[in-house]
Amino acid sequence: MNVATPPAALKASDFASDQEVRWCPGCGDYAILKAMQKALAEWGARPERTVFVSGIGCSSRFPYYMATYGFHTIHGRAPAIATGVKLANPELDVWVVTGDGDGLSIGGNHMLHVLRRNVDLQVLLFNNEIYGLTKGQYSPTSRVGTRSPSSPQGSVEQPVSPVQFALGAGARFVARAIDTQQKHLISVLKSARSHRGAAFVEIFQNCIVYNDDVFGAFTGRDEAPRRQLFCEDGKPLLFDGGRKGLRLNVPRLSLEAVTLGEDGVGDGDILVHDARNKTLASLLAAMQPPVMPVALGVLYDDPAPTFGRGVDAAAREPARAEALNEMLRRGDTWTVTAASEIA
Repeated sequence: MNVATPPAALKASDFASDQEVRWCPGCGDYAILKAMQKALAEWGARPERTVFVSGIGCSSRFPYYMATYGFHTIHGRAPAIATGVKLANPELDVWVVTGDGDGLSIGGNHMLHVLRRNVDLQVLLFNNEIYGLTKGQYSPTSRVGTRSPSSPQGSVEQPVSPVQFALGAGARFVARAIDTQQKHLISVLKSARSHRGAAFVEIFQNCIVYNDDVFGAFTGRDEAPRRQLFCEDGKPLLFDGGRKGLRLNVPRLSLEAVTLGEDGVGDGDILVHDARNKTLASLLAAMQPPVMPVALGVLYDDPAPTFGRGVDAAAREPARAEALNEMLRRGDTWTVTAASEIA
């Protein structure tokens, strides 16, 4: 009798390719790469069933460093290529790796459609608020006043919020994490992978050369405890060691930060996170320091039928298949024969 032998458990190092990792020393991409490799090993992923698709930019070197399948595609088009990969082989675990410039500038249209279609894949957007590969020009997420080679007097454009963009595009899973917070980042990656449909994860990533410490207001050692709020479904939205929390200002339909024990504020006044509440997710995504903390973790998770499921159902419906055949054969047609038959 044949006995099936389960595949050997893999370690994080088994997902590292033999390529020399080439990012600037101190780049946040190193931490994200390690977190991804650890996450893959922890959930028992198989390299032969895993695909990373990237566009252009520092983050887009990612597929070279993974011992999996991968495509380094063209600027902004990774979501389109990844959609084709997933539809061609739905059993593959497909990841899109992109940056704030690649994904939200030239690739903004492709990003919108992969999210609204709810293609069953994961999108990791590395956000450092700058173009790193092309030497520090301001990007779609750069703040007003950002000085760069392309905006020497300071950018005058209003920045894009990646998670608000994703929610507006119809994403059914939206999350945030920080490059250096390995334990939390791995947890978010696992949550994204377990979601059926398009999962969008914004990762705050430091560019040590062209935009160093741009997120210092909430990632600095002294600021982090007071400026970071970790969202957990069904748990109170607390921060600053549990001393502060979020309360809904009903007349204004907005969130406000309050301190427990002050002005009669009690535990019952603190909002409980509901990951299926899109309105709450939008309010959390809009919070900015120093007035409000930055919301991290899974902001929104409300599964819906996937694009692949709809495409597969349409292809299998006999009436539609016959209609497609009829359309293909309508009008002038030719029968191609072998050269020997023609002679």
